[in-house]
This record gives sequence, C-alpha cells and structure tokens, in this order.
Amino acid sequence: MRTRPTLTWASRGEPSPRTSSLDEVVRVVAGRRVVVLSGAGLSTESGIPDYRGEEGSLRRHTPMTYGEFVGSEAGRQRYWARSHLGWRTIARAAPNAGHLAVAALRSRGYLSGVITQNVDGLHQATGTPGVVDLHGSLDRVICLDCRRTSSREDLDRRLRSANPGFDGAAGRINPDGDVELADEDVRGFHLVACAECESGVLKPDVVFFGENVPRARVDECYRLVDEATALLVLGSSLTVMSGLRFVRHAAKAGKPVLIVNHGETRGDKYADVRVDLPLGQALTDLVARVP
Repeated sequence: MRTRPTLTWASRGEPSPRTSSLDEVVRVVAGRRVVVLSGAGLSTESGIPDYRGEEGSLRRHTPMTYGEFVGSEAGRQRYWARSHLGWRTIARAAPNAGHLAVAALRSRGYLSGVITQNVDGLHQATGTPGVVDLHGSLDRVICLDCRRTSSREDLDRRLRSANPGFDGAAGRINPDGDVELADEDVRGFHLVACAECESGVLKPDVVFFGENVPRARVDECYRLVDEATALLVLGSSLTVMSGLRFVRHAAKAGKPVLIVNHGETRGDKYADVRVDLPLGQALTDLVARVP
C-alpha cells in the first residue's frame, strides 16, 4: 500500500524554544556514536533549494508524485523533460561546508552513520562512507518492468541523442532535480525506453512523494539509530514521515535528539535541543570544538 504524499504540516501551539548555542550539540557529539539524519536544508549552500524554507520550492512548485508518474505518459514526459535540464545543475553541484564538516566528524569517529533524505549525492562526493540514501539517488535510473538499474549519465546521453538541440528555457531548479519548464518545451520532448528490455518505463531511482521507502532500507536506518547514542538532525523540517519516524524512534528509546535547522520542524517536540543557525558555519564550528 502506498501512502498519500504529505507536503506540508501545520504547527500547533507555541513554538518550542530554540537556541543559537551549540554547547549541548558539542557535548553530545563528543560522546561519539551519533547518527546524522540530513535534509534538503543541508544542500541549500550548494545552490540546491529546499522544499519548505523561506525560499522553498513548494511555495511555487508541486513535486511529481509516484501515482502521476506511473499513471500517465504525459506525466513522465513532463518529469523527464524538466529533469533532463535540472540534472545538469545537480551533477555540477559541489559539497558545501556543511557536507565537509559531516565528513570530518565521520572520519574522526564521532558519527556512527549518516542517513540522508537528499537525492543529490553530495555526502558521497566528500568521500563519507556508508551513507544511507533514504530516498534514493538521482544518479541512478531503474526500469519499472525488468528492474535493471543503470547510470543517470548513460540515460543523459540517450536523451540527448533522442532530443537533439533540446535546450528549453529552464527556470528554478528544485530539490527533486527538475526545473520549471514551459508546456510547449515539454510537449516536444521524446522519451526513451529501457536499453535492457527495450520497452520498460524508466524512473529515477528515487522515492517519489506518495511512494514507500523500501523496507530493507528502513530497517537499516532503524538499526543505525538503535546502535547510536544520539540522533543529530541537520536541515530537515521532518514534514514527511519517512524521516520523522526515526526521530520518534530515538526519542522513545530515550536517546538525545538534536536538531539544527532554520525554523520550526515537525519533530521539535521530540528534541532535547533545537539550534537555529546557518548549517555550514554551525557544523564548521562544531568540528572545531569537539575534542
């Protein structure tokens, strides 16, 4: 059974208190074996916007849902036309100070694992080992018929060949890797089928809104949380249950939950401390302060 996509949430009651002090985060991280859960807010300093911040793309963009993608060839044409242009921006993005700080904390033994809700591959670009891509990764493509996976670079070459000269006037890039594109540009875009079975529908190997995260991946994330001493949330509003469930799980087990994010999150009531600071600088400072 697939869940209905949750795109927004409404805060109820008074906001939980927030701080600009990293003291408690430094203390907990210094104890080691902390697992990170990162969200789109960590990648904004790399030029990839988040969904729900002050400039979040949900203010002007409705992301593709799984049902829309599998149920409509027009939906798939719209997604791939827009994503074909947006992928170039994602592929060029470089890790920012926040990603580098997470990599440093991992290499120095403070972090026992990294779970990311992002699909941009920027944690891996720093060499951070063992990252769990909760929502998949845009650099892979899967055939919905034969289940073969292939590289996004290979698909990019095939789409370029099928659409010579396609260079629609792309607007703002979105966190899911597509761009705003005029309808007339979308209508002229040609799809390609799976190169292996020659007829299958290709989908980015990411979890769309309304699609379930694979059970084995969820179980791996629960294992990381169970084996950790604390959960550190970085740049996520925790709106969708796919990430919020790990915050709830950690809190229920009595593990400290630390959130560093701009603005309120759906998980604030479960957190021991909520830090409101720019992530790049905050995480750089954290690296400098742990022993």
